Amino acid sequence: MKRELDIAVISDVHLGTYGCHAKELLNYLGSIKPKTLILNGDFIDIWQFKKNWFPADHLKVIQKLLKMAAKGTQIYYLTGNHDDALRHYTDFTNGNIHLRDKLELEIKGEKYLIFHGDVFDFSVNLSPFLAKIGGKSYDWLIVLNRFINRIRISLGLTPLSFAKKIKESVKKAVKFVDDFEQTAIEVASKQGCQYVICGHIHKAQFRKEQTSTGQVTYMNSGDWVESLTALEYVYNDWSIYEYNEVDYKILNPRLKTEKVKESIDVPKTFEEVIMNF
Repeated sequence: MKRELDIAVISDVHLGTYGCHAKELLNYLGSIKPKTLILNGDFIDIWQFKKNWFPADHLKVIQKLLKMAAKGTQIYYLTGNHDDALRHYTDFTNGNIHLRDKLELEIKGEKYLIFHGDVFDFSVNLSPFLAKIGGKSYDWLIVLNRFINRIRISLGLTPLSFAKKIKESVKKAVKFVDDFEQTAIEVASKQGCQYVICGHIHKAQFRKEQTSTGQVTYMNSGDWVESLTALEYVYNDWSIYEYNEVDYKILNPRLKTEKVKESIDVPKTFEEVIMNF
């Protein structure tokens, strides 16, 4: 039985990279039936997109979204820094699929501002080349992290997140996250919004803060590289969803045993991918 949701928000999936948890995301998407699904940036990683490497599970995610849209789900693809090439096609709509840079909603009389958040990241705006190098290094860090965690789990130890440890231990990284969240809250407040939803920093969050114009609720959907989280809205309430492998093994034991091809043929250009999407 699929869980019916009013809204689901996911971000930072990074399809086309080694760090992407496409199979887990497929499980999640197959377990929900949202009226509206918001992909809040960095869904397809254009920075690292390769025409000769796009695993079957990654393509299945796109196919799943197309099926959801065909069955009535409104899908909003909001652009991020890793899929910034899509900003050339902003305001594109095809059926139930909408491409935007940001989204403004009103729910129960309260205003929402939803966008990826890379506009607050000076490292991306001032030096895109270095940011892309950093993105590639991050991807390889995740791959190494998975390999070591397999060894730790086989030894009966708990898995670790290298990226999370680095972020929590480096003062500048901690300050960046705090500044990012505060800036998002201030921007929403100035625009008369009571809620602001971002992605980008790969940290799921839900916090409220009093501003000069009133209370603003900041939310972040996290990512599908490290934390495997999403935001869900149902019964007039928001919550952070955290993926749990055990839940899906119980629902369908075959989900984790199906084998897929290591890679498949993909369109030669990214524009072809977008047009097909």
